[in-house]
Amino acid sequence: MDGEELIADSARSKIRSHRDLLVWQRAMDLVDLIYEVAERLPPSENYGLATQITRAAVSVPANIAEGQARSTSRDFANFLAIAKGSLMETETLLMIAVRRSYVTETAASVAFAQITEISKMLTSLRSRIASRSRTR
Repeated sequence: MDGEELIADSARSKIRSHRDLLVWQRAMDLVDLIYEVAERLPPSENYGLATQITRAAVSVPANIAEGQARSTSRDFANFLAIAKGSLMETETLLMIAVRRSYVTETAASVAFAQITEISKMLTSLRSRIASRSRTR
């Protein structure tokens, strides 16, 4: 995935905001999916798994946004690493929901596919930023 694929169509020339990053947009879409999953969880999980999975999912675009707003590429790369950690936490919690039969594998498959895509995008963007900061 090259750098152009990481930027939304409307902002190909320059990243003005985290909202211009395609990875942030995809992470926001994942948040919507995870909230739908959380709504399917049993009431006994309202203060457990439901809270934890939504917090982890929300952390992904939040860390992308915070990192993009930082003044150095190194800081941005660090926040992207944190976002990826939250993404993997989200995936693990979703797997737990499937294993507990709270959510079917079929219902979770769209979210799993999105997690895979976002993970690749975060890795690509982080590599690009890291290489850019080494050449300066």
